[in-house]
Amino acid sequence: MARIALLIGISEYEPGLAPLPNAVNDVEAMRRVLLNPDMGCFAQEYVTVLKNPPRQDMERAIYNLYGNRQKDDLVIFYFSGHGVTVENGEFYFSTRQTEKQNNKLLPFTAVAGKNVHEWMNQSKSKRQVVILDCCFSGAFAKGLTAKDSGTINLEQHLGGEGRAILTASTSTQYAFNSDDLDLSIYTHYLVEGIEKGAADKDGDGLIAVDELHDYVKSKVQEAAPAMTPEFYPAKEGYRLVLAKSPKDDPHLKYRKEVEKIALEDEGEISGVKRISLNVLRNNWGLSVDEANLIEFEVLEPYRKRQEKLQTYEQALSEIRQYPLREKDRKDLKYLQNILNLRDEDVEPIEERVFAPKEAEYQRQQAERLRQEQERAEYQRQQAERLRQEQEKQQAELRKQQKRESTKPNSPPGIQTRTFEFETASITVKSGFLGMGKSCEIQRSRGRAEFFEEDLGNRVLLEMVSIPIGQFLMGSPKDELERTDDESPQHNVTIQPFFMGKFPVTQGQWATVAAFDKVNIDLNPDPSNFKGANRPVERVSWDDTVEFCARLSKKTGKIYRLPSEAEWEYACRAGTTTPFYFGETITTDLANYNGNYTYGTAPKGEYREQTGEYREQTTEVGKFPANPFGLFDMCGNIWEWCQDEWHENYNDAPTDGSVWLGDNGNQKRLLRGGSWNVIPGYCRSASRLCVTRVSSYSYLGFRVVVVPGRDF
Repeated sequence: MARIALLIGISEYEPGLAPLPNAVNDVEAMRRVLLNPDMGCFAQEYVTVLKNPPRQDMERAIYNLYGNRQKDDLVIFYFSGHGVTVENGEFYFSTRQTEKQNNKLLPFTAVAGKNVHEWMNQSKSKRQVVILDCCFSGAFAKGLTAKDSGTINLEQHLGGEGRAILTASTSTQYAFNSDDLDLSIYTHYLVEGIEKGAADKDGDGLIAVDELHDYVKSKVQEAAPAMTPEFYPAKEGYRLVLAKSPKDDPHLKYRKEVEKIALEDEGEISGVKRISLNVLRNNWGLSVDEANLIEFEVLEPYRKRQEKLQTYEQALSEIRQYPLREKDRKDLKYLQNILNLRDEDVEPIEERVFAPKEAEYQRQQAERLRQEQERAEYQRQQAERLRQEQEKQQAELRKQQKRESTKPNSPPGIQTRTFEFETASITVKSGFLGMGKSCEIQRSRGRAEFFEEDLGNRVLLEMVSIPIGQFLMGSPKDELERTDDESPQHNVTIQPFFMGKFPVTQGQWATVAAFDKVNIDLNPDPSNFKGANRPVERVSWDDTVEFCARLSKKTGKIYRLPSEAEWEYACRAGTTTPFYFGETITTDLANYNGNYTYGTAPKGEYREQTGEYREQTTEVGKFPANPFGLFDMCGNIWEWCQDEWHENYNDAPTDGSVWLGDNGNQKRLLRGGSWNVIPGYCRSASRLCVTRVSSYSYLGFRVVVVPGRDF
């Protein structure tokens, strides 16, 4: 019976594989303990060491290791270097000549694991031990599926009596080195377990492979928790003895006591157990220095692990922002991998460090929610207060209108009469069992006063009486599709005036354009969409001012464009909803781009049912009027106002007057929306501005006249 060992260490590699300086040190350390007559008891001529051999020399040495052996020979194969798996799942031992192309192994530059399996099976030796200190080494023995390879099922090849495989890692793990050690972590504890006798768990003076594995695994997982040594015995391979240990050596007995205490108390030695160790040290005749050295060696992996945990905790403490950003998460994972810590190692640290931050975050979130709820409640109260105030103002307005209804109907200089009109309101209803929405339109009759301005050629201009009143101008912050230029809401008082029942039509424009020129020339037929009863368009702000000047000169009354406040007051007609007919809008009530919706309303027409396009203006008066008797205040055509453009209502007048500003401001106000816009632009509060000289097919106007003040 002979004890034969082959020890191979590969430290030097071609580009593509990182060098492993400790690998050649590993084989020297293993040779030392195997040749020691008090440990391995191997004869020097039976221990072969290869450092950085060429592939052919390495393959020949492994072949010879298993060839020409006798049944009772103990054969040990030890390898320290890179282990590599390929796509089909095969395991390879790297050599100094191993190469990769496109991150794939060139298999003819390494030693195939399946060849080693074959030589082991052909060997007469029934006592075989393989010790692999390399990455993915578990794949050699167990046949697990590495994350970048297939399954390696080798149990069928390794079957037999008295075989054992010890691996530094699983089939999916890397094997690590330590900057503090001259050897790899795994081999360091292999050597320590034999050299110190610490692996002799049962104290019988012999170190079997299962005892050595148990010792090494416990030590490795203290020093490198993410690395899991594995043991694969076949038949009675776990009983194979690798080395001797002194049975009654006081150093070994003291070491085992310290290891037991360290394992129970996670590397800590309490006061009582310290006294117990001192008693044992004296009983076994050890010096203080000898005991301290043993304790240092046993507790070192625990200290190293605590240092790693403290480093990770310090890194966590450096992060101020919570919750963590994705970048911080990636940085922490990178550090965790460098420190070789498992998720279960760092989770308690994260929980401890983040607990106060999480509590503070939850407190801030709760405070933010409370503040938001308070703001929402305040806004609700303000909205309710404004609603009540507006209802009060409307009630007062109705009383005033009722009082004035007993007075003569016609203001001085104007003969008025009444007319009836159809108005409408819209209600959104839920479908059956809450499925879907539908709009229901309620139609009713209204009455208002007006006068007619005879422009000649049987062309009349109808002017509707708009009563005195007060309203809240602008939109609330919760109104759908509102913009910031509709703020802040503010109360405005409006004096009575007359406003055109319709936008100025092409027939009216052509008639007035024939009146005497005041300042500029007018094109009598500027519109893109022709029709005498359609609104005139493609007229600039300057054109409309000239129209008013000519009309005023002809009639003796002072006609002008409405102020923005007058326009919105007349449009709302006492309503506070986004549109004067309710919370939403349909193409049954206005001319706009029906391909789009507002709120819960359905899509509508953008073309007539006849097949003709509605993508144009419609004749005035086609849709129901608002409660004041004004038509087409929503959609059909944008309407010029007298005011210059302002970005918001800060410092806006509250008496309904025209708001002027910088003489250099060339932008003017438009209201009402048009045939080509989405419905949100048709809201009563919606605003638009363009330059005063602009003239597009969606720009028109209507006129106002103020009795008593202007004539």
